[in-house]
Amino acid sequence: MLQRTDRAKKKTILVAGGAGFVGSHLCDALLSRGHRVLCVDSYLTGSRANVLPLQNHPRFRMIEADICELHEIDEPVDEIYNLACAASPPQYQADPVHTMMTCVLGTGNLLFLAERHAAAFLQASTSEVYGDPEQHPQREDYRGNVNCTGPRACYDEGKRAAEALCFDMLRTSRVDARVVRIFNTYGPRMAPDDGRIVSNLIVQALCGEPLTLYGTGEQTRSFCFVSDLVAGLIRLMEVDPNPGHPVNIGNPGEFTINQLAEMVLAMVPTASRIVYHPLPKDDPQRRKPDIARAKELLGWEPRVPLAEGLRQTIDYFMSIMPDERQSKRPAPALAKEPQTSHMPMGA
Repeated sequence: MLQRTDRAKKKTILVAGGAGFVGSHLCDALLSRGHRVLCVDSYLTGSRANVLPLQNHPRFRMIEADICELHEIDEPVDEIYNLACAASPPQYQADPVHTMMTCVLGTGNLLFLAERHAAAFLQASTSEVYGDPEQHPQREDYRGNVNCTGPRACYDEGKRAAEALCFDMLRTSRVDARVVRIFNTYGPRMAPDDGRIVSNLIVQALCGEPLTLYGTGEQTRSFCFVSDLVAGLIRLMEVDPNPGHPVNIGNPGEFTINQLAEMVLAMVPTASRIVYHPLPKDDPQRRKPDIARAKELLGWEPRVPLAEGLRQTIDYFMSIMPDERQSKRPAPALAKEPQTSHMPMGA
């Protein structure tokens, strides 16, 4: 089994998808630790604005490229984080073939790059590999309930295939590959139009529009603030020895979508009301991570409560809204989190 060496040294780290929501926060964190960061992004869903403050940083290099076409880097690389893939249903379904190829061909290209550079590799997988789960909460040994031919398959099955590639490269001692399964994450730098539930509700509320929910709104999700997620990614990359198994990273606090919407309504005075639409095909009914493995192996658990994270996220969206919407800017208050016996808060 491949082992980590010189974990404390300053490294050159490639972050694929580094101009995205999570990727840009990861770039910030790695730079703050003194590492050199190579940010690779095609800007298909990433944003130049997310990395603009880093452009003149002496240890930051931007490489505009699609990982499906990336085969070599002209300098040594010590670690590779692969976060390069559209992550919300409207984005990954817009070009499902490219989504699948990003997951399979793109991940393969980065794994071969890691092999040539003897670089450690971390694959950002997803809770979507569990599909519409029949196990609750979801443990890493659960094999999932995924529709392999449905409209979400390009992402769900693409990520499952990417995991298989990583573990085959690990088992054959070709790459020190690690896999994280990321649950719903939110925070500043989310794109207003990315189609995720948190950004959708906040933008609608700030615009005074009805908050759109699907189905009955009683389906559940767990929401992890981006700084907590980034801390988990770095810990998984640095842990020695390699866990040899996927690791869930997410907040085990479980909320219905109705509860999330009510919190947004309470925090944004311009918010209107809730309206309901039919549930999309294959939309999971319950989603909550079992993070026992992350606690045991990484000493990690989330710290930011949902109300605190929402307040920061609302402040961010208020700062980027167009001027005509700025006139409606509320001073968001910290909403009290729902107290329900069956919905643990996490940390």
